[in-house]
Amino acid sequence: MIKCIITDDEPLAIDVLESFVQRIPDLELVAKCSNALETFTVLNREKVDLLFLDIQMPEITGLDFLKSLKNPPIVIFTTAYPNYALESYEIDAADYLLKPISFDRFLKAVNKASERLKLTDSFEKNEHKEGQEMLPYIFVKADGKLVKINIEEIFYVEGLKDYVIIHIKDRHIVTHNTMKNIENLLLGDENFIRIHRSYIVNMRHVKEIEGNSFRVKDQLLTIGTTFKDEVQEKIEKFRFN
Repeated sequence: MIKCIITDDEPLAIDVLESFVQRIPDLELVAKCSNALETFTVLNREKVDLLFLDIQMPEITGLDFLKSLKNPPIVIFTTAYPNYALESYEIDAADYLLKPISFDRFLKAVNKASERLKLTDSFEKNEHKEGQEMLPYIFVKADGKLVKINIEEIFYVEGLKDYVIIHIKDRHIVTHNTMKNIENLLLGDENFIRIHRSYIVNMRHVKEIEGNSFRVKDQLLTIGTTFKDEVQEKIEKFRFN
């Protein structure tokens, strides 16, 4: 079962989404919330796999709320405003549903989220466990084959919607996966650091740090607000003066 929450400040919108959830046997609705604070409370007390999240809400938008979460569930945005679509994908939303939402479109979004959950479960079963030796390489599926990548040769990893781009010295490899899965896979190597929802950086290849950005492979990668404290702590471990 996929445990989900609906968050929307419009009661009618909640009713519509609840009726859709009830039509899908694999979904279990654990809470209906009218604002971000209620949602945060539920997330702290229950394991939630999927969040249907409105964007325009009082006090804090759905986008800002998602950015504030350290370990968010998979999110499907539900909104009447099309102009937030690009930003929603930049912060790794599974899908973006425009109101009024049809059941067919809702079902398609749920299927995409379900595929992400399967990928996450698969990676969690095989991810590095504390105390185990970190493998010097990984295999990722790209272009219909398994590609071997040496860990040390990864410059940075970039998240793009349902795909991950692994940048190495002379090329990049695109694989169908999530940033969270790749991050879990690289946890055993202390040189890797998550600096943004869209970037994981290999400190071996950082040329310089300029203000709020890392320069890697002649690219300036911005440090996300949510990750600033963790990044600063990591930098101090490598800092000489």
